[in-house]
Amino acid sequence: MNTILRKSILGIAGLAFTGGVFAGPVAAHAADTTHAGKPVAVSVQGDKLIPHGVQGTQSRIDLDDEQTANVKAIIAATKKAGMDERAAVVSIATALQESKLENLGHLGDRNDHDSQGLFQQRPSSGWGTVEQITDPEYSTTAFLKGLKQVDGWQDMPLTKAAQTVQVSAYPDHYAQWEQQAADLVAQHWNS
Repeated sequence: MNTILRKSILGIAGLAFTGGVFAGPVAAHAADTTHAGKPVAVSVQGDKLIPHGVQGTQSRIDLDDEQTANVKAIIAATKKAGMDERAAVVSIATALQESKLENLGHLGDRNDHDSQGLFQQRPSSGWGTVEQITDPEYSTTAFLKGLKQVDGWQDMPLTKAAQTVQVSAYPDHYAQWEQQAADLVAQHWNS
């Protein structure tokens, strides 16, 4: 086999493996209700919730009671941190991408290293203990603390702000949840 072909095959295999390792928990919990690839009607616009408009095709999942409770916990922690609706949109979109708003514990072989909780934070990376990062208020506060340290996050596209905090292998994937996150903040911010 020639060298170029062999390197190409090995490179593709490496990407497939890496994608499986990094996307494990997210891919394992992707709901069948995701409407990826289908345009979603824009129902919330404005300078606070979606100041840049949405980027790319939007995804949407149906939420159960636990996921809705996690949305409300993220909003409550955002308010407690003294941050605005846009911070809640960034937080919820991030949690939608990382865990589909499920407070995930250790997933065994499907786990991405030691990532856990709504934001798939890692104890080994200094996010906190397992008990802390699986507490919705704590994990949201930790995410928001990171977001506050990003200069100009309010003026960035959502996916760039989220990526700067999360350092994901898939930095553009946060954008697909912006509309649903904005809709959820609009629905629950004052409830």
